[in-house]
Amino acid sequence: MVHKILFWSGFGIAVRFWQLGMELRPFFNKESLWAYPVFAAAGGSFGYWLTGVEQRQFKILQDRKDSLLEKRKRRAEREAAEAGASLEPTTSAAEKGGILASTS
Repeated sequence: MVHKILFWSGFGIAVRFWQLGMELRPFFNKESLWAYPVFAAAGGSFGYWLTGVEQRQFKILQDRKDSLLEKRKRRAEREAAEAGASLEPTTSAAEKGGILASTS
């Protein structure tokens, strides 16, 4: 988390250098030194916000993954129960597809 905030703070300072370079103004003028911390703070706050976005996205993805795994587990249990109830030999749809593919 900290490395992303530091990166974006440095990016804010780089933007300030770029701005002054485009304007052909000196980089370290006494009257405009106050702007560097402002640009660094703006970049750092963006990095902090972006880190929060990333954490929320990872949480959403993890919840979705857990939900899908639970759904697959319930489906496998249901198919196993249905297969145990029938007297015929059990072949899943994937096995049937594999048998058909190997015989054609």
